[in-house]
Amino acid sequence: MDTFALVVTIGVALFFTYTNGFHDSANAIATSVSTRALTPRAALAMAAVMNLAGAFMGSGVAKTVSEGVIQTPEGSKGMGILFAALVGAIVWNLITWYFGLPSSSSHALFGGMVGAALAGSTTVYWHGVVDKIVIPMFVSPVIGLLAGYLVMTAIMWIFRRANPHKAKRGFRIAQTVSAAGMALGHGLQDAQKTMGIVVMALVIADVEDYGDPIPVWVKLACALMLSAGTYAGGWRIMRTLGRKIIELDPPQGFAAETTGASIMFGSAFLFHAPISTTHVITSAIMGVGATKRVNAVRWGVAKNIIMGWFITMPAAAVVAAVSFWIVNLAFL
Repeated sequence: MDTFALVVTIGVALFFTYTNGFHDSANAIATSVSTRALTPRAALAMAAVMNLAGAFMGSGVAKTVSEGVIQTPEGSKGMGILFAALVGAIVWNLITWYFGLPSSSSHALFGGMVGAALAGSTTVYWHGVVDKIVIPMFVSPVIGLLAGYLVMTAIMWIFRRANPHKAKRGFRIAQTVSAAGMALGHGLQDAQKTMGIVVMALVIADVEDYGDPIPVWVKLACALMLSAGTYAGGWRIMRTLGRKIIELDPPQGFAAETTGASIMFGSAFLFHAPISTTHVITSAIMGVGATKRVNAVRWGVAKNIIMGWFITMPAAAVVAAVSFWIVNLAFL
């Protein structure tokens, strides 16, 4: 029964990574597709490969997820808590994907972990939740907005005397690099979040010891599922990010992607903070768009997205708590 529970939990964790891939593939490539720097299929293939590479670039974020959010629960109840946390995250991912809302898979996962832990009477490390999740949740979009605005302002000043057609052609080529950086950062951030969950499941099942390095097969499985999900594509969300917030041109797309990628690498390597790729790229697009004129950004769409940010963690927590009670009644 313990082995079966472990296999099921890891399977659900990998399915979560798959949904994360198609849910968040838009983050990496919506801007390059909307500016026609890349065709959708080429962009998805590139993003899938870079996600795979990014997953192997570090383990700081995975460590935060596995050790810094909730106390590692024990036994079959512990596995039930992890299972319920993942169900909460997956359900919220699918709901927001259906409605085309770029909400955060990361915050759905953390909300699920907190909700399931509370339902299962397991300790939540609130200082970890606040320091590593809540504060970055509010700070990273502000940095994305300001940095996007400043990077775009700098580009406009540097290329103010350039031939507009030549400049746009150059930025279209540059966007393939900035989109690749964005996808690499997404792999670095989001594949590691699931690695942290799988490591917790292995510790609960006594297959691994607390603090052991992440097994290579775990890295590979999470990276491949994220890449597969990315290649499946999240067209609904891509439309929202690429067109509905603001119509982007290649220099703006380059500025937004460069800003987003820089913030993701910085937070992963410097702070081991699992930030939301969705929040970062969305706010960077808004910051870039505001350089045209403030009303060039469709703030009504932006307002809906921001509401989604606030709802995500509590909503996933509620679904996870209900899932745990059902699992507890049926199996524990």
